Amino acid sequence: MRQRQLDESTVTALVAEATAAPSMHNAQPWRFRFDTAESVLLVRADTERAMPGSDPDNRALHIGCGAAVFNLRVAAAHAGLSSRTRLLPEPGDPLLMAAVQLAGPSGTPGVEDDLVRLHPAIRQRHTSRHPFADKDVPEDVQAGLQRAAAAEGAMLLFARPWHIETVLDLVHDAESRDALDAGARKDLERWTRLGPEADTAVDGVPEYAFGPRKRDGKAPLRDFAGRRPVADRGSTAFEHTPHLALLSTSGDEPADWLRAGQALERVLLEATLANLATSLTSHPLESADLRRLARDPVSGTGQVQMVLRLGYGPRGPATPRRPVADVLDIV
Repeated sequence: MRQRQLDESTVTALVAEATAAPSMHNAQPWRFRFDTAESVLLVRADTERAMPGSDPDNRALHIGCGAAVFNLRVAAAHAGLSSRTRLLPEPGDPLLMAAVQLAGPSGTPGVEDDLVRLHPAIRQRHTSRHPFADKDVPEDVQAGLQRAAAAEGAMLLFARPWHIETVLDLVHDAESRDALDAGARKDLERWTRLGPEADTAVDGVPEYAFGPRKRDGKAPLRDFAGRRPVADRGSTAFEHTPHLALLSTSGDEPADWLRAGQALERVLLEATLANLATSLTSHPLESADLRRLARDPVSGTGQVQMVLRLGYGPRGPATPRRPVADVLDIV
């Protein structure tokens, strides 16, 4: 790739797109450092935003950083840049998630075209905590999402009805455990924004993004309010037959988690372009024993990294992001 000097405004724009990625409780556990001489953008984990109660191994932290790396690749392609990504490039520095080498166009037609196509979805994608319509996701759309996961080295399995019931049971088990787990409650409370704080938040899940209370239905939704008083959100019925997909990787090491994050974001962007609303639940995956049970015993051979809920309905409001100046250093 032909190296190209990038100005500060271009790098800032790339990082702004990267930080639109999803992360657990919208903690945004990343930092960026751009080396102007080498045109390399480094993505680092911000462990001050880790969740020791809910994510003791930092698996979800890696997935969030991986999703940001994928957005960065899409943004670079849209800006006419080629990118070469190395995951965990320094064995002695486990907090360095990725090094993304940026350069001029590759000169090979089609190499970046598929990424460019996804770019409009970066700002359109939001987590939806609203009910979805009782409507099937067409098989060709499912197949397209599976190809998106495979392109990043992951697998996407659409759960069959009996498997959905198993996953929902695991969600209920996780909810019961959380009620008794002070560490998990502490993580959730740290990253929710209530009252006036929601209007000025730059991270976390503000109360306007909680969605309505579930009066009926089986959709897996985390109750961010818990027992704390919040503005009246109303209540409504959610779908009785939710469409769930499980994202898996063959391995279960930090590099696999980063690949899962990239695959997750690629799937979410493809789903957004297909007019699907999406939400994520890691609830049944936050305990090692429950996570093992989430796998489809018939066809699931990998390690489940995320459960996706997909359907047709409101996309949900945008959640806040930290200013780029707070997460980017240019040297």
